[in-house]
Amino acid sequence: MASEKALTAQSGSSRPGSKWKSIWKYRALVVLALPGVLLMLINNYLPMFGIFLAFKDLNYTAGIWGSKWIGLDNFKFLFASNDAWLIIRNTLLYNLSFLIINTILAVMLALLLNEVKNKFASKFFQSTVILPNFISMVIAGYIVYGFLNPELGFINKFILEPFGIDPRNWYAEAEHWPYILTLVNTWKGVGYSAVVYLAAIVGIDSEYYEAAVIDGATPWKQMTKITIPLIAPIIIIMTLLAIGRIFNADFGLFYQATMASGMIKETTDVIDTYVYRALMVTGDTGLASSAGLLQSVVGFTLVITVNLAVRKFSKENALF
Repeated sequence: MASEKALTAQSGSSRPGSKWKSIWKYRALVVLALPGVLLMLINNYLPMFGIFLAFKDLNYTAGIWGSKWIGLDNFKFLFASNDAWLIIRNTLLYNLSFLIINTILAVMLALLLNEVKNKFASKFFQSTVILPNFISMVIAGYIVYGFLNPELGFINKFILEPFGIDPRNWYAEAEHWPYILTLVNTWKGVGYSAVVYLAAIVGIDSEYYEAAVIDGATPWKQMTKITIPLIAPIIIIMTLLAIGRIFNADFGLFYQATMASGMIKETTDVIDTYVYRALMVTGDTGLASSAGLLQSVVGFTLVITVNLAVRKFSKENALF
């Protein structure tokens, strides 16, 4: 009898009407979530209809649907340039170096911030390190220009000149920019990641450390055996998200920080700046759409691939 009631209850809970009752029960939460869901649909999914532009020769008079279908011609133009492999190489190498350097420095910075026990000092340092993340890249570009200005820049005027070293025209010497761009990217982005890792560290149960101290573990052992292993899932998630954008370059960094100097294009030209210049010169919207679609597909494929690799070693650390 009891089993029959259980079956009846189970079958009743699976009826469509029960789902609507459940939604009605939590109607306040549904109403609260609706603005966010609508915003996501408008900003993230509605623009996806623009994917068709990647395969069309856009005619503004005929509109998107009336424009001529040209297949993969836009992608051919993207790779037909002599600079195609140069910009792909630059994009991948820069993003890979940013990923490795910023992850290592962010974890180290988070560990240092965790050692600051004074509440006021801790909040001050956290605010200080995350502040560059909120600075516009336009402003950051002018800060960089203040350091590298060929005539009155800080480095030429107050560092090289006092030592009798000839001033450098930084915006004409391409070999320096891989280091400059890496430094600017680290200054601007490492603080945000550090605060994320710090939040994960703060959430670790203090009993682990208390037990480790009783067992005589040194601070180094506590860091390597407790802290880093327990925040490893967050590190993996952040790394996977960064890998998803490894084919996308920070346009502001490579365009504003370099002042769009053509003399250093060899080491600063990436996919995004190349597409921008092509769009400004030819007005080819299809080219920009094809590049964006290519970046998204490559990013999605990399995330899936790396996530599958992570699942083979540790399912609990995988993103999905």
